Amino acid sequence: MNLKDKIINQIKKVYDPEIPVNIYELGLIYKLEVNDKNIVNVDMTLTSPNCPVAESLPKEVKDNILKVEGVSDVKLNLVWDPPWDQSKMSEAAKLELNL
Repeated sequence: MNLKDKIINQIKKVYDPEIPVNIYELGLIYKLEVNDKNIVNVDMTLTSPNCPVAESLPKEVKDNILKVEGVSDVKLNLVWDPPWDQSKMSEAAKLELNL
């Protein structure tokens, strides 16, 4: 398993508290890149700007990524464009939520 796959597995351990699906399957991760120095760049969003975990969820994502052996640092950007909607969810997430 390569480093990016290990990072994705760690991200999948983070759940939106209002929706019983992990944030990766929800489509909240817009960009995930690992450079040659093993610095991870992540663009993520939340289901809404008023999300009750707007402060804590990005930190939880960053902390989980830093647990992956080989990751040297994480640069996490919280973005609002494009706004999240249900079309960004994976098929697995849609099935889980009966959509």
